[in-house]
Amino acid sequence: MPEPEAHILSRGAAYYGLGIVTFLNFLNYVDRFILAAVLPAVQAELRLTNAQAGYLATAFLITYFATSPFFGALGDRVSRTRLLAAGVGAWSMATAAGGLARNFIQMLLARAGVGVGEASYATIAPALLFDYFPGAQRGRAFAVFYVAIPVGAAVGYLLGALLEPAFGWRAAFYVVGLPGIALAFLVLSAPDPPRGAAEEHPVITKAEPVPAALLGLYRNRAYVGTVLGYAAYTFAFGGLAFWMPTYLKEVRGVELATANKIVAAVTVVAGLTGTFLGGYLGDRLSSRFKQGQLWVPGLSSVAAIVPSWLALSVPSSSMYIGWLFLAEFLLFLSTGPVNVVIVSVVPVGARALAMAVSIFTIHLLGDAIAPPVIGMLADARGLARAVLIVPVAIAISGFIWTGAAASSESV
Repeated sequence: MPEPEAHILSRGAAYYGLGIVTFLNFLNYVDRFILAAVLPAVQAELRLTNAQAGYLATAFLITYFATSPFFGALGDRVSRTRLLAAGVGAWSMATAAGGLARNFIQMLLARAGVGVGEASYATIAPALLFDYFPGAQRGRAFAVFYVAIPVGAAVGYLLGALLEPAFGWRAAFYVVGLPGIALAFLVLSAPDPPRGAAEEHPVITKAEPVPAALLGLYRNRAYVGTVLGYAAYTFAFGGLAFWMPTYLKEVRGVELATANKIVAAVTVVAGLTGTFLGGYLGDRLSSRFKQGQLWVPGLSSVAAIVPSWLALSVPSSSMYIGWLFLAEFLLFLSTGPVNVVIVSVVPVGARALAMAVSIFTIHLLGDAIAPPVIGMLADARGLARAVLIVPVAIAISGFIWTGAAASSESV
């Protein structure tokens, strides 16, 4: 049975909740990307190979995706805001702990702790947004939420560029990590409406037993196609984001601080414009096509193949920066729509679990392996050649998504 009408949030409460989860998502990505911003300095002091540097990203992602199903199951059953608060506090403390690391193992454990904290947040926040806004507004709401990705990443790069030369790389981890511990309490003030409260038609909100829910996800063709395409996309984006400052320094001869500023500027502008436009296009196309939201990431990823290849191969600085911007713009078009699809094609009572399984899959097959794979290729063949695996992964994602969208339209 649907929840009573009185439980539907007011517009002000919905936007307040959106503001909180978006701000915390911003902190999430600042904490993720601060490592990439100061990576050469960390490598130099801790004497890490490129492969070991890649494993630092993998440690974060393994704990992130491995604990996501646990938090997803909890998120469909208990207080979501309390779980979010616990996650924010945990990842913030672990980020700050990275500044204390004296060797590879200690840094590995600190980054693994960040993954556990972020897993609870990432599985639950999108499901919460679905109960804040009705279907016609979700694409734009998700675009606002996910615009925190490029902004947070850019701020992470910029803070690294500013703090590392002045105070050392350890200070960067303290500055971005410690404030989040206090801000974890902010999320407790966010609304936690009944599951399915914003749906236009009656829905069953009771969570199924986890085995039955997982079987339902496995049999859901639209869900499976969306997640597999997302895994290839995440491999490409994760590898590019982690190695790009180092690539600009080693291959293009750019100073690290300047490299971080270039990546930050490209990411924030391309991310803001691409994410907002993607959310708008997803809402528009979904009113005309059954899989309108899924066509956006499919077509935009196909369009990004050539620009991403040129960004990593043309010699001229003015040219490769322009191609990098275009590639990132096209890739960021996918951010809102693909997450709307993941949550919208599953039952209300399985939304947090669906996000958790998605997180598990895309990181297991995507950016958990991308940094070390590129690092090992770089050790063997050089970084300039190693990064060319990124356009290949983008092509795979685009073809999977367009195929999934086309087959779902015919059902």
